Parts: sequence; C-alpha cells; structure tokens
Amino acid sequence: MTASADLPPPEIFWFLPTSGDTRYLGQSDFARAPDNDYIRQIAVNADRLGYDGLLIPTGASCQDPWITAASLITETKRIRLLVALRTSIMGPTASARQAATLDQALGGRLLLNVVPGGDATELAADGVFYTHDQRYEAADEFLTVWRRILATGEPVSFEGKHIRVEGAKNYHAPVQRPYPPLYFGGSSAAAHDLAAKHVDAYLTWGEPPEAVGKKIADVRARAAALGRSLRFGVRLHVIARETEAEAWSEAERLISHLSDEDIAAGQALQAKMDSVGQARMAALHGGRRDRLVVGPNLWAGVGLVRGGAGTALVGNPEQITERLREYQALGVDTFVLSGYPHLEESIRFAELVFPLLGRKAVTGRSHQTGGAFDIRADRAAPR
Repeated sequence: MTASADLPPPEIFWFLPTSGDTRYLGQSDFARAPDNDYIRQIAVNADRLGYDGLLIPTGASCQDPWITAASLITETKRIRLLVALRTSIMGPTASARQAATLDQALGGRLLLNVVPGGDATELAADGVFYTHDQRYEAADEFLTVWRRILATGEPVSFEGKHIRVEGAKNYHAPVQRPYPPLYFGGSSAAAHDLAAKHVDAYLTWGEPPEAVGKKIADVRARAAALGRSLRFGVRLHVIARETEAEAWSEAERLISHLSDEDIAAGQALQAKMDSVGQARMAALHGGRRDRLVVGPNLWAGVGLVRGGAGTALVGNPEQITERLREYQALGVDTFVLSGYPHLEESIRFAELVFPLLGRKAVTGRSHQTGGAFDIRADRAAPR
C-alpha cells in the first residue's frame, strides 16, 4: 500500500516515562529513575521541539499523573498534557473539579485519557474488584455523570448500578468547553461501545494496519449509530535512524540483555490480565524472539517484557514516514510515540522525521552565528 504524500501533518505526541526509563529492556544497570528533574527535562524538550502533546501514563508503578501534570504547568508553554481519568478508582464529581482546575491552570491545554483499568490484580490492590465488563459498566455511568457535570454547570443527580450522586455540581468551569477532550483505548466490544458513546478520540495500540483499520471501522460504525463521530490515534514506539540497518541494529540492542527467564516472566504477568488489547499484543509474537517482525517495519520486541503498547516502527526516516502515512490513510490523525531512552529519542525522531511529515524542522542554519544549529547541543545529562 502506498500512502499519499498529500495527507496533512498528523498530530505527534510523546510519552513521559514516569515509571522509569532505560537504554535496555529487562534487567540492566542502565535504568533512569523517574525523578522530577528528568521528567521535566523530557517535557520541556518535547515542548520546545514542537510535539503536540505528552501522554502521562498511569499504573501502580507510575508516579501520579495528576501531580506530574501539575508540576509541569509553568515548565511548559504550548504542549498539551494527556492525563489519566481513572473511572474505576476516582469519583466523577471530584475528578470533574480536578479537571476544571487543571485545565484552567494549563490555559486550556488539558486532555484526558479514560482508563477503566486492564489489570484486575492492580485494581484489587486499590480496593476495586470489578470484572472486565463491570469496569465498563462503571465507566459508562462515571462518564455520564462526569460529562453532565462539566457540560451543564447545573446540579446533577444520578443513580446507577455502580454510581450514585445527588446534586453534584462543578462551580468553576474549565477553559475548554464543554470539557477537556476525552481520549480512550480499548479492544473489547464493551470498550468500543464506551468509545462510541462518550469519547472524542479513540486510540489503539500499534497493530498491523489491516487490524487497526478493522477496529477503526467498528468504532466509527458504533459511533455513527449514535449520531456521533470520533477522531482516531495510534500508540507506538519508534526506532528511527538514518539507515534501515542502523535502526534494526538498535532494535536488537534494545533487547540484547533479555534472558529467556525475563521473557517468560513478562509473558506470564501479561497473561494474568483480562485486557483484550493486551492479549492481542501478546498474540502478535507469542513470546518468541523469532516472531518479532509482525509487518513492514513493525517490530514487537518491546512486548516481550513490557505490558501496554508493545510494537515499534523501525526504519529510516522515509520508511517510518511511509508507515505513519499508511495509518493516516485509515483515518488516524494522532500518533502517541515513545522510544528508549525517551529524552534522546524524542530529539532524534523530531530531527529525522518531522520534516518528512510536513512539520517544522528542528535543526537548521543559525542566522546569528552562521553555523549549524542542533537542538541536541542544549541537552543536559539526566540526573
């Protein structure tokens, strides 16, 4: 499939590694702690490079996404922050107040990532014992209340199976009306129904384009049946290098410290989750090193030991651009990207690929000095 070069520049988000960063997957001596100085450094660089947004992840191993976002209010200028809205462990009224307050503080730069949760063991540790489908029932009720509170500004009373509120009201409106945009990803039928009914943008992990196209078509049809339309995005890792050989060498280096025991432990942990999306990620490679190339320039090595997004686009800038354009041709307009380590890879991707996507180049000639300007010269070593 040849993607059209006439497609508009997509939105490009980067990722904040609030559970830690590394140069090698698995057990290694190269881990970077997610202290605030390092996280701030990634965020400030992404803002200056011209990324459109930052995904702040959530989970037991991550720093709190709302506190992290608040710490970046004055550190960032234009980049939007995609913060987790945990419908299983948060309340709709208090979280609506939080969202309005943070959106005000960010000057309208808040985005919200709806997360019902995909790991029953982790949710149990937080005191939540929903089954898979119950999580989505609760999320439906949560978003019904949450959206109504922020959209109307009037008292809301609601009694459902999982949520009950009486006279819930938000007194201070967010900058973005009726509320900050809602993003969401999920692969089950229940997840697709939730997306169709409530959210503004549906995200999928980086499966091969044919599989992504089917998911988009299904969510789009369910939304249309409700008189709604959505935007679409893909969550991927990237390994971009000047040559294809360099990129594949880097992919192999990333997993070069993995032992068979590391892979077995990672796969066993993922198998305990009741997430349909996680099962689809694992099925791409089956835990085998010889099945990691799952499509043109699409590599599943990250998923050997990491949950969540497990695939990466690997190649030279032209190849990476072509693959992104193929997803765009399916209706995708946003890419949420990451790479190890996240500081250096955010710079490398912007330098190599941004110009090919029709975005402003981040390197060039300086009129003041007459010499070459490279944003990497401003990079300080992480603490």
